[in-house]
Amino acid sequence: MPRSRVSRGFDMPLLISVVALTVFGLAMLYSSSWDFSLGAYGDAMYMFNRQVTWLGIGLVVAALLAFFDYHYWRSLVVPVMAITIGLLITVLLMNGIRFGAKRAMLDGSVQPSELAKLVSILYLSVWLYAKQEYLHDLSLGLIPLGVILGVVGGLIYQQPDLSAAATVLMLGGLLFFLAGGDLKQIGALLIIASLAAWLVASISLTGQQRVADFVAGIKDPLQASYHVRRSFEAIVHGGWFGVGLGQSQSKLTGLPVPPTDSVFAVVVEELGWFGAVGLIFLYGFLVWRGLVIARRAPDMLGTLLASGLAIWIAFEALVNMAVMVGLLPFAGNALPFISAGGSNLVATFAALGILFNISRQKGEGTISDDEWRSYSAVAHLRWGNRRRGISRARRSRSVEKTAS
Repeated sequence: MPRSRVSRGFDMPLLISVVALTVFGLAMLYSSSWDFSLGAYGDAMYMFNRQVTWLGIGLVVAALLAFFDYHYWRSLVVPVMAITIGLLITVLLMNGIRFGAKRAMLDGSVQPSELAKLVSILYLSVWLYAKQEYLHDLSLGLIPLGVILGVVGGLIYQQPDLSAAATVLMLGGLLFFLAGGDLKQIGALLIIASLAAWLVASISLTGQQRVADFVAGIKDPLQASYHVRRSFEAIVHGGWFGVGLGQSQSKLTGLPVPPTDSVFAVVVEELGWFGAVGLIFLYGFLVWRGLVIARRAPDMLGTLLASGLAIWIAFEALVNMAVMVGLLPFAGNALPFISAGGSNLVATFAALGILFNISRQKGEGTISDDEWRSYSAVAHLRWGNRRRGISRARRSRSVEKTAS
């Protein structure tokens, strides 16, 4: 059961950034989707109205989770993970194939892989928090972590959804690091992950094609994939100040799926590089507030959850934008708050609800020093402490006085 907490108000800077991103996202979603919706569904407002519906659901979920004590996830996360794995298996058993993959349920409305990213953060945070004393034991630390990530990532990869599987693995390694995992084990994990990524890219036709297109585009932008070349065209057309909101031409002349994967290209074309930098600033501000909340969390569980959720949102945005400018192989990561898609939007707002709940709580001095692992050392990547490579637990002043 969670300890007694003192409630405080919501983190207002975080709330302001979320409101700004939501309004920005709705404006850009309408601008990028009306022509696509008209051609695909016969209604220019179809995707926008659908996004507003999912936004309403996301806001309800966020509000509920903002008042749901995050410590209760310790008893709920196992059945929630079991349900998530069940959904991933169900998707694989279904016959519905959209865009060459089995990723969605309910006529394409729900993608369990988006839920799996969020639940993986919850599960791993709780698991790492409970196993802090054993993280340096290979059989109780790295190997079980690898099994957990392997099951979830493997099921997602079978859809296939390479980018979602890679996101889950990245988040697992990050949380292991933040929890105080041994640097040697982390190095081994990175090597294994790199070899696994190379192997997947070698045996997967989708992975081979994406890597080949990426390498060709690095050598010569004119030889990049059609999708990236059209994105370059939109970005160049936008220039510094853009052509104006709603005035994009690329979304009308063949830019692939402008409301989803290519929405960042539409942003740059219509609002220019200044608009793109403003969007990046909003993401950066949101992540900064998430890390501030992590630093102020009453215990290490809150720190792991807040850090993982904030960095996940940043990672999704970074990958989507990097792909559109040819800096990463093509991936299906959504641009949070902006790309059309109910699953990602609801999952993002669920993460924000948990962040708000963590921000509302502070300890009453009942948390032991042994339970708290200094986050400031972790945030400085731990090599600032030259005496040890692993974060030390804080010592109370009374203990220090006794020792002196």
